[in-house]
Amino acid sequence: MPKPSVLDSLEEIKKIDRSNMLSFCTEAPKHYSEAARLAEHVRVGFSKPGTIIIAGMGGSAIGGELLKDWTRDRINVPVEVCREYSLPAYANEQSLVFVSSYSGETEETLSALLDALRRKCMIACISSGGKLEDFAEKLGIVHLRVPAGMAPRATLPYMFMPMPVILQKLGLISRVENEISETVKTLKRVSAENSPEKKAASNFSKTLASSIHGTVPAIYGFGIFRAVAQRFKTQVNENSKNPAKWEYFPELNHNEIVGWEAAKTFAKWFSVIFIRDVHEPVEIRQRIEITKEIMCREKLRLFEVQAIGKSSLARMASVICTGDFTSVYLAVLRGIDPTPVKTITFLKERLKRSGVKERTIRELQKLV
Repeated sequence: MPKPSVLDSLEEIKKIDRSNMLSFCTEAPKHYSEAARLAEHVRVGFSKPGTIIIAGMGGSAIGGELLKDWTRDRINVPVEVCREYSLPAYANEQSLVFVSSYSGETEETLSALLDALRRKCMIACISSGGKLEDFAEKLGIVHLRVPAGMAPRATLPYMFMPMPVILQKLGLISRVENEISETVKTLKRVSAENSPEKKAASNFSKTLASSIHGTVPAIYGFGIFRAVAQRFKTQVNENSKNPAKWEYFPELNHNEIVGWEAAKTFAKWFSVIFIRDVHEPVEIRQRIEITKEIMCREKLRLFEVQAIGKSSLARMASVICTGDFTSVYLAVLRGIDPTPVKTITFLKERLKRSGVKERTIRELQKLV
């Protein structure tokens, strides 16, 4: 008889996932619904912006990337994500800047806030508290307080969903509530199908985690799934403590694909996950199938994650949730607690010595 999978033992899962990262996967529908509800109470008095910038880092920035992909064919206002200490040169009074930091203490994001204030941008802040909330209150800036006490990467619903709701309040998009409603229903299905109680034999995320275990997964997206692939990759990094990479079509057909041309012995160390969608454009479908054909020659391990749902938001969220589950199950297989991120904690402690954050806070205090 085959050896039982550790993923089929709730007791073993709990021993490894000590901080219960899986709960954020299973409760995703609730968090998306709650995030939208919180945003409904935000009062915005902005005029229609000429540009939209999301300033944030890591788990607080990926929501901006998702917004950029989701709105690409919906609004005629440029949307950009800023992962820097300062905003792009074009930022001005006509720019709406979402300043996003879950902790409210992110060094780069506080610096971006300072820059946005100096440029007289329209500003909306999202955090669970911290210095960002303090300065927003003192300066009379719009601020949405989200629940505290979560790992930043688990807060995606709260760092993403408020932005579409606010953009609807500004008249830039419509029918957001319809997509949110369908997204919540879709996530209930994904959560049920991939829950820890469901055995590996009939659990897609458990099966995928077992299949990519011991490899460096490359996640390939396209269109509205560009940043979804990025999110999948970073979840494997942070939850599974596993190297991973991501690319997107059609760009990867102009460079990435050549890297597999003579992979030879390298191939055994990699796996490739294609994000698929029944609504994928014909030209993209052709590229994916030809790419798979090329990769099969090198005996690469190929897998697909199928999006479900009708609306683009639901389909995006369905793959995100599947990726979240997969990354936690992969961590369990590796015997690693998904929640702690020791390397990031070490880096932040070392960066404190530079004094950059303290200087930024002093400059912000001058504006109070």
